[in-house]
Amino acid sequence: MEEFNATLTLASAPISWSEGLRAMWFDVKGDWESSHNIAQDLHTANGSWIHAYLHRKEGDRFNSGYWYGMAGKKFPAITLEEEQRQLVEYFLLTE
Repeated sequence: MEEFNATLTLASAPISWSEGLRAMWFDVKGDWESSHNIAQDLHTANGSWIHAYLHRKEGDRFNSGYWYGMAGKKFPAITLEEEQRQLVEYFLLTE
């Protein structure tokens, strides 16, 4: 996580990263739109999870609920900050 946080001063996410991790990098930097653009193009359960989280962050519970279902996940009972950290850690460990 420290290495991820150290990249937040860069102008762009490292190209060698997975699309999921890059999407989360943009989200952590406050660029919802860029994160969403990547998530929309990830036609996987992981892409759906990011998509769900982003719409939850946006305040669109209905749309986020749909994407959590597509990701095979229940609507979370944790804070957005906790879910953001879960997503970043997941992509750091798995991709």
